[in-house]
Order: sequence, then structure tokens, then C-alpha cells
Amino acid sequence: MEKLLEMAKKVCNQAEIYSIDNKQNVVGFENAKLHEIDTKFQSGVSLRIIKDGKLGFAYTRNLINRDELLQNALNSLKGGVEASYDFPLTKELPKLNTFDASCENIMSNQLVDECNRICDALKKTNGEISASAYTYLETLRVLNTKGTDLTNKITQSGIYGNITYPGTASGIGRVWQAKKFEKMPDNVVNETIELFNLSSKEVTAKGGKMKVMFMPNCMYALNWRIQSGTNSKSVYEKVSPIANKIGEKIFSDKITIFDDPLDDKYPGARAFDDEGVAASKFNLINKGVLENFYYDLNYAKKMNKKSSGHGYRSAQWESDTVTIKPTPTLGYIRYQTGNKSFEELVKSIDRGIIIEGALGAHSGNIPNGDLSIGANPALYVENGEIVGQIKDIMVSANIYELFKNVIDLSNTLYISYSGLMPAILFDNVSVATKG
Repeated sequence: MEKLLEMAKKVCNQAEIYSIDNKQNVVGFENAKLHEIDTKFQSGVSLRIIKDGKLGFAYTRNLINRDELLQNALNSLKGGVEASYDFPLTKELPKLNTFDASCENIMSNQLVDECNRICDALKKTNGEISASAYTYLETLRVLNTKGTDLTNKITQSGIYGNITYPGTASGIGRVWQAKKFEKMPDNVVNETIELFNLSSKEVTAKGGKMKVMFMPNCMYALNWRIQSGTNSKSVYEKVSPIANKIGEKIFSDKITIFDDPLDDKYPGARAFDDEGVAASKFNLINKGVLENFYYDLNYAKKMNKKSSGHGYRSAQWESDTVTIKPTPTLGYIRYQTGNKSFEELVKSIDRGIIIEGALGAHSGNIPNGDLSIGANPALYVENGEIVGQIKDIMVSANIYELFKNVIDLSNTLYISYSGLMPAILFDNVSVATKG
């Protein structure tokens, strides 16, 4: 890496190298039977250069020919992409606990045993059972010609269990993640079973305005739109509806949202972003008031701001990070919890639904905050009790209206593929049913 950086320094004004190596072991069960065992290795190096105010970019899976990689980056300067920013010099960073060596020694048979245990427990229902488990190890390095040289090593393990309603493609699922291999706690398994059994009966109900609870597994449908509205790229391109509302109350005062990459109690914490800028806990919305937009180096320079440490290589759909240039991204979004347990939230619903999963979360005008999703599944609640599940149900809203009608948030953050999320209960939401 150092040799490549020295070579680049001789022919351009600035250079940055991003490298990543990772290994993932995955075990999957379908119909409560072993379906796959897979091990994946991935590595790559990408090079960004700045010369005469223009950006060059190239990447490779294996750093065998440094001259070719550098020449490809130089050739890409012909694209004329402007780069008026500077790569940072970052030295002193907090030391985070992100790596557990025991994760390196977990064998596939241990993952198989855990999936078998989960499947056996979930068989107490009449649903179709699936489960998966994985371990993930990653080493990431960012260095540049300003003197920045940062490395982050992480380990992560995850377990997933799901029960699908007979004859459908929807069900109840839960995930558990940690920095080392841990069995899914019994209370998480039991919650999956209880919710499935409570909602196993298919029911019908009239649509209309009602209370709707978004569970952690579908919170990404809301977060996607919040991230779009507070993204400096959206503000710069004048597509954010809250571009001029810093300091104004846009949500209920029950809503506080922040980004916290330094929280190393959970896997994947980071002390720096993919551009080598120091990361920090970052407030977006405080008691309903919009406080900040988030920036990478590029949009910070365009808008005469300072990067907030949110330059990450991420895409709307999963992709290889070395092939992507950094853009403003929230990777560690969190909510301040509320005052009620999940059970108390359910009891407060006279008539409404609980959304466990979302279909079509990508549809609608995301920058404007519009939302139109299929609830998959939707658990129907009457008089504070879950009475069954409803098929063919749509929920429509605009998040800037939706978040003004917050009844409460759960007092617990739940691990989900959306991140660490609460359950949120909203009032007066438009719900359409098949009838």
C-alpha cells in the first residue's frame, strides 16, 4: 500500500487508498433442514487521486500490478469529475472494542448446531421454519498522502430465526447479533413463537385511519426517507423538503434521532469513516427539532461546511465497497427510546395494526418522504389484543406528517437488520385493506 501511495504522490496532488479484506461463514436452514454451508472471502483495493481539481478513481480485487491501477485512475481524470476538497490528516482517535478473537475459531458445525436448536424451538408452532447463522471478520484500512493511516478490525456473529405462516410468504422473524458467537437468547426465541401464535389466525378488517406500530424489522422503510431528507447531497441538489428547516420542529417532541458509530457495545463500530475523517456521535433531530444535516468531504466543500464523518462507500442495494466512491451515508442511526414496553404499546391500541415487515419500501417519492408499502405481515389489534393477521394490506403516509403523530416509542432497542431500533406507535395512519 505504501509503495502505491508513493507512486501516486509523484503524479498527482493528493491520493487515498482504501483496502478491505473480509471472510464470512454462513449456514442456512430451510424447512428446518440444513440447506447450505458457505464460506466467502473478499478483498480489494481502490485508489482515489486528485489532480488539478479533478478526481480519478480505480480499483482492483488483487493488488498485483500497481502501475496498471494507477494508470487506470489517471485515465479516469478525463471524465472531468470535480474534486475541490482535500483528503484529511487524522491521527488521534478513540480506541474502540470491535474485535473478538474467539470469532475467528468458530466452526461451521457450531453454526449448524445453533440453527438446529432454533429450529427445534420454533417447531412448537404450525409454521414453516427457517434459520441462518454467520460469522464475519473484516479488516479495513484507509491511508492518504496527508499522513493518515487508519485500520479497523471487526468481528460479528449473527443468528436469524423465522416462522412463515402456512401457505404464505410472510411470517415472524428475529435476529441476534454480537461481536462474538452467541446463542440467540431464549426470550428472543420465545417472543418469535408467541407473536406467531397470537397472529396465526387469518382475519379481515375494514381499512381507514388507525393506529399503526412499526416494528424494528421494518423501520428501514422510515429511516430511508429520514436519511434522504437530512442528506447533504439532497439539500445541495434541492430535493430535500426540509432543506431550510434547521432549528425548526419537524417531528413530534418524542422523537430524537442521532448517529453513533462509536457505540462499541454492538458489532461494527467505527472511529473513522471511509474517507479517514474522525467519526463522532451526531445529532440529527432532537425532541422533534431538526439540528443537522450530514456531510462527506465532497458535499461539505460544496456547501462550505466541515465533513461530519459520514463519507461511506455504500449503495442502495448491496455491493462491493471497493467499487464505490464515498457518499454521505448514515450507518449507525439510533432513536432515543420511549417510555412503554411493547406489551403496553399493544394494550394502548383500540384498533390498528402492527407491521412486522414491509414490501415495496423503495417505492414512492423517497426524497419527499412519501411512503406506500405492503405490510408483510400485518398483525391486527383490537381492544389492546392481537387477534390475527391480515393479508393484502397497504399503508400510506408522508413521514413529515407521520412523525408528528407519534403516540410513543418502546423503552427497548431491538437488534434487527435495520440496526438497533425501537418499535414506534403512530396515530391516524391511512390503511387500505382488500375489502
